[in-house]
Amino acid sequence: MSRKQMANIQWRMTRFTLGVGLMIAIPVLIVMIVQYELSLTELWNAKWFDIPVLLILLFLIVAAGVVSGFTFGYSLKQRLEVLVEATLRYEKGQFAHRVPPLGDDEIGLSGDRLNEMAQRIEKQVASLQRLSTEKAEMQDQLKKSAILEERQRLARELHDAVSQQLFAISMMSSAVQENMNNMEGGKIERQIAMIEKMAGHAQKEMRALLLHLRPATLEGKGLREGLEELLQEFQAKQPIEIRTEITDIPPLSKGVEDHLFRIVQEGLSNVFRHSQATSVTVRLGATDTQVFLRMIDNGVGFDMSSSKAASYGLRSMQERADEIGGVLDMISSPGKGTQLSVKVPIIEDRGEQER
Repeated sequence: MSRKQMANIQWRMTRFTLGVGLMIAIPVLIVMIVQYELSLTELWNAKWFDIPVLLILLFLIVAAGVVSGFTFGYSLKQRLEVLVEATLRYEKGQFAHRVPPLGDDEIGLSGDRLNEMAQRIEKQVASLQRLSTEKAEMQDQLKKSAILEERQRLARELHDAVSQQLFAISMMSSAVQENMNNMEGGKIERQIAMIEKMAGHAQKEMRALLLHLRPATLEGKGLREGLEELLQEFQAKQPIEIRTEITDIPPLSKGVEDHLFRIVQEGLSNVFRHSQATSVTVRLGATDTQVFLRMIDNGVGFDMSSSKAASYGLRSMQERADEIGGVLDMISSPGKGTQLSVKVPIIEDRGEQER
């Protein structure tokens, strides 16, 4: 409900009380005229300080209706605005917010129910984050088997992408060398340009694969330190400008830090492999109730309504955000770059502290 609609509630209440006052005053006036056998002329001629009594009565009725309706409507609007603000905060993931007491009527009961809902969601988010931490610890224990699986995956990707491209480069360069004497100069230049393009693409794929060789977890480092090292390594390997805005953040659970780290890693890989961007900005910060992450690039962007949007790694990053109770938003359009935003509520794990 918008603020304009809230104002309508206030003025509707004012009009309602004014109408009720007039509806009561007219029958009372008719009863007085009949009871005391008065005429409208006599009532109009009756004056107080040279002002007709009927006008004074009408003014008092209107004033009483307007003042009472405006006052009651304003109080009702203020209480409803508190509920609207709470729902907006919950929509943004700020589940630590609580609705103040709003009385014993239905509005107050709605506020109490919102507080109970927020408390249940807060507990669920805490459970999700605790589960993600336990999952991260289990991943550390299974690291050796994961390394073997990662080697097999890299071998497949090297065979499917880089190896085939290098083979094509080799075949094309051999063909150019064998037929150089029989080929025109322009055709040779086109063939060499194609070889150069294929080599550049293979180099991109190789660098992206090397970026994925980063550890699956932060391995004892804080999120800020791990991200700074990751961005430095990315900057050293890629011809792209990286702007970082990383501020101090409160201590987070291991699962939250690991998932945010992997989201940044996946996002940077997608920027390099797909976006054709010349610059990317990474922002990490926190408020009292949320930690937020934003990645903005100036690349070619993509059509979010197309089925190919999943190929940009959105599904993997969305799953990671869901596992820690976060909200992930992505905005992109062809030719206008891509913006990724992740907001994760900071939940105090009371059960963990008690243990």
